[in-house]
Amino acid sequence: MKVIDLTHTISEDMPVYPGTDLPKLEVANTYEESGFKETLLTIFSHTGTHMDAPSHIFEYRTTLDAFPVEQFIGKGLVIDCSDLGEGQRITMKQIEAVKEKANQAEFLLFYTGWDKHWGTDSYFGDYPAITEEVADYLILTKKKGVGLDVIGIDPISDGNLTIHHKLFAETEIVVIENLTRLGEIGNELFTFYAMPLKYENADGAPIRAVAVLNE
Repeated sequence: MKVIDLTHTISEDMPVYPGTDLPKLEVANTYEESGFKETLLTIFSHTGTHMDAPSHIFEYRTTLDAFPVEQFIGKGLVIDCSDLGEGQRITMKQIEAVKEKANQAEFLLFYTGWDKHWGTDSYFGDYPAITEEVADYLILTKKKGVGLDVIGIDPISDGNLTIHHKLFAETEIVVIENLTRLGEIGNELFTFYAMPLKYENADGAPIRAVAVLNE
């Protein structure tokens, strides 16, 4: 068994979506004064490697805390899209190449390699994003979730969040953004864990994403 952590570390200087405040990690209690260390975290719900719920877009749709925990565990498949350049889109061509495995998977994770830009201005550039036909496939096959190693499932230029709206209007899917190390998983099915912080009425939450490979 091999375990791969697919999660970026939360820090005060990490990339965040434009318009979002940076996290704050303030030492609230110290060893010297209190005999223990405690940290006050101030963080937006869609920071770092995180998960979007349907309620992120639609007021009366499902929140993360309302999902059964089984929603966050399942068979994953990484689809290699690392040959795509800036401004190119992920289409059904990439899925058709691995269609049999893609149909079996409960989570599709698209590896673009864009995480190499993490911590730079380039991370907010014109990264590869999925097309509406890919969103249609995710809906048709009733996937539990979809994930990417970029800052958003929609292009950074799409202020209407078209793909978010399409997915969340029609299915109980979760969207995972800012994954990393997807290129280390390979092209076989594996067990995927994406466990969100459980808080009331969660529209989104940071997650610890992990791939467990049976070798």
